[in-house]
Amino acid sequence: MADELKRRLVHSSGAGLVVLYLLSEAYDLGLTWERFRMLMVALAVGTIGLEFLRLRVGLDWQLYEKLTREYEQDQFAGYGYYMVSMTVAVLLFEPQIALPAMLMLAIGDPISGAVSDDSLKFVKGPTVLVTMFVVSALLAAPFLYETPLAVLAAALGATIADGVKVRLGDFIVDDNLTIPIYASVLAWVVLEFVPL
Repeated sequence: MADELKRRLVHSSGAGLVVLYLLSEAYDLGLTWERFRMLMVALAVGTIGLEFLRLRVGLDWQLYEKLTREYEQDQFAGYGYYMVSMTVAVLLFEPQIALPAMLMLAIGDPISGAVSDDSLKFVKGPTVLVTMFVVSALLAAPFLYETPLAVLAAALGATIADGVKVRLGDFIVDDNLTIPIYASVLAWVVLEFVPL
């Protein structure tokens, strides 16, 4: 249980990236959206590199024991999907879409996990789904408040990604990969194609 709490705290620390960008913008510290994109690419490449060293070279830091789950010992770990998906959202979408999508992964996913019964259902229970939707909508609202339908669409995307497992053959797609992408895509669709 202690390791799970540590994982959730580390998971939540990704919100610091959003805070970094927002503070830089508010105080004109020079971290433009383009530079933030480069930072995210560097972090994602670094994460992929660490996973390569762990899986192929045998780098075995004790930190990995605490922060990876048992099933991740021999496969690409969730933190790798986490950084890749956040980076994809930042590269493909503007801040008003990408930043709340990042927060949905960093904050919404651990909160959803805290109310989950950790069962292996392909669709999570109503309490988990409602919790993820409400938290995601609250996270999206400050960024998309002028378009309430986009707030709801982003929250729906995050909820589907978190609450419905996708299986490709024997591989179950990690929600760390899908939450920011689903949320961003649905918000973008509303902003682009729904008359407001």
